[in-house]
Formats: sequence, structure tokens, C-alpha cells
Amino acid sequence: MSPRDLRDLIGYRVVAVHAHPDDEAISTGGALAHLARRGADVTVVTCTLGEEGEAIGDTYAHLVNDESDQLGGFRISELREALALLGVRGVHLGGAGRFRDSGMAGSPAHANPRAFVNSGDEAVDLLAEILEDIRPHLVITYGPDGGYGHPDHIRAHEITHAAADRVGVPRILWAVLDLAEQTDGVERIGTVPTGWAVPDEAYLRNAGVDTHDLALELTDAELNAKREAMRAHATQVWIADGYVSDTNPQAAWATGPDPVFALSNLLAQPILRREHYQLGAGELPEADLLGGPGLLDGIPLHPVAEDGQ
Repeated sequence: MSPRDLRDLIGYRVVAVHAHPDDEAISTGGALAHLARRGADVTVVTCTLGEEGEAIGDTYAHLVNDESDQLGGFRISELREALALLGVRGVHLGGAGRFRDSGMAGSPAHANPRAFVNSGDEAVDLLAEILEDIRPHLVITYGPDGGYGHPDHIRAHEITHAAADRVGVPRILWAVLDLAEQTDGVERIGTVPTGWAVPDEAYLRNAGVDTHDLALELTDAELNAKREAMRAHATQVWIADGYVSDTNPQAAWATGPDPVFALSNLLAQPILRREHYQLGAGELPEADLLGGPGLLDGIPLHPVAEDGQ
């Protein structure tokens, strides 16, 4: 029996802190599905409702912030479906709608006193209460740059480390995109749908890193769970495999060895079989996200060797 068929993580607790609905699936969906499948209790903390997002498809296009401003409430149901597909549970920091999406750097949304960038000590206190209650063995979030510079991602990093230090979390991992593997994945994309494009080097470098500490190779089931959780965020993620939905009844097709998706910017990106993480705090596990006795044999999740391979 493969170690991945064992419920060997029963009793272990993991918290992932994310800025907006869909971040949990895009950034860490494989790891969350992997940990839950092995029996860990996994909780996703979502800090905003993603009110400042755009909407893919015509059906709900008028929900955006500068029209009816109903997108955040709609995205709650997308998040709920995605978490169910990953096999994890979720909570909203301070309750649904307590903090508002701050938008990109320089956005006028920063001026809203409820914007997550203005959350101050309250957000730290609220997250510390969650961590105190769950007492996780592992917390997953973003690095200091938020992955690609989004102010809410940076704020999620800040409050996670502040709350974890207060509570005493033994390990924090940062979800990252490996630049070399992401670039290779983009280069493997064949054709893209009409109106889509492939990201340029500057775009990839902004979101990518040159080094990582852990690489998790997903099983078919975990990759499928990640893809379907991403698909659940239909106002935000468009997967180019011909699938249509009420949210976006327009089919898109791409070719290549990896599933291909785009956000509202319509830049084609691969859904890769490997996820990458950097150590944010604590000790680097020998061969597993959680580490520890009985969790190491045969799991294709490994520290990067000194030569980077």
C-alpha cells in the first residue's frame, strides 16, 4: 500500500491563511488536498471576500465593485464549493465581510477603513484567536512580498507571522511559484484560446522565485482536486478545457501537456503537477510538509538538494 493511501496524518492540524477566495486553490490547492487526504485537519482562513476582483463571463459581470458591488457575497459560495472539493474547512477572518479587499497597489480601495491593509492589530488578534483554538502543527501562507506584490497578500503574511509568534506555531511554509518550472510550463503550452495570450518574462519573474525548500509532486487525484477547486471560482478562474457553466457559458480550449487556466487578465498559465514552498519559520522538515516519525517513507515531497535539483 502506498503511504499516500494511509490516514497517517490523523491528529495533525494545519492552517492556511489566504487573502482572497481562490488563492487557496491556485496557490496551495494540491498541498491542502494532499494533507486532507492523509487525514490532517485542515482549515483555510480567508481574510477578505475579494470584492475588488473582476468577473469572468457575462452572467455576473455587473456584480463588480464599481457597479452593484455584490461580487464579494457571491464569491462566498464559490469558496465554499472549492473548500469542499479539497476536503478542508474554512473560516473568514473576523467573520465574512469583516475586512474588505484592498485592491492592487495604489488602488483607491485602500482608503476604505475596512480595507484589509488597514486591519492593524485587530487582524492579528483575530488570527491569533483562531491559531490558539486550533493549535496547528503547520501554517501555510505567502512570503514577505505576498507572492507577487498584492497588498492583501503582503498583509496576510504580516498578520500570520505576528499571530504565529504570539501563539507559538512550530512551522510556517510560504507558497511560491518556482520560476524555472513555471517558465517551462508556459513554454509547453501549445495553442491558447482566441483573445488569450501567454505571460511575458517580466510577468513570470514578478510572481516566480529562483529557489525553494520543498517541492510537492501531486498525485492524479490531488491534481484533479486542485483543478476542480480552481474551477469552482468561476468568476475568477477560466480553465481552457471546454468546460462551460452558468457563470461562464463560453468554452475555451488550449493545447499542451498541462491543464491551462487564466485569470481575468486572460494570460494563459499551466496548472503544474508540482507545488513549491519556502520555509518561513521553524525547522525545515526532512521530507514532508509536516515532518516527523512515520511520515517520511516513500512520499515524493522532498527538500531541495544542494545543487538545486
